[in-house]
Amino acid sequence: MDAGTDTRDPWTPAAGVQAADRRPCDLVTVPARQGLEAVDILRRGAEPAVGPVLLVGRCDTLGFLVPPGTADRWDVPGSACTTAGRRPGGAPAVAGTGWLLPPGDGGPVTDPARLRAALGEAARLIAAADRRR
Repeated sequence: MDAGTDTRDPWTPAAGVQAADRRPCDLVTVPARQGLEAVDILRRGAEPAVGPVLLVGRCDTLGFLVPPGTADRWDVPGSACTTAGRRPGGAPAVAGTGWLLPPGDGGPVTDPARLRAALGEAARLIAAADRRR
């Protein structure tokens, strides 16, 4: 499926915000630039460690599926973690949502500790690139 054609609400079980084995999961959302860097970092590791990733809205946000319960302890600046089954802030469904990495193309979900480290590294890389401009 083309990433930009799935218009189902990503925060409902019917849209696949579940691990590949159908267990519910939480969703970490980040700005696309940082998220794409983090995907690259996670895929380049000794053990590729990225699960399904959503493109949200106009592709300005990425959503990483993480284990349930992650939202209870997520504290990474510039990101948000939403408990499975709830839309962030009660937001309406977002047209144009689709998969960057669909379930089954990677791990079942992304490990929160690895994601936290990758997002930190991505932020440092982006800051360094922006300073060079």
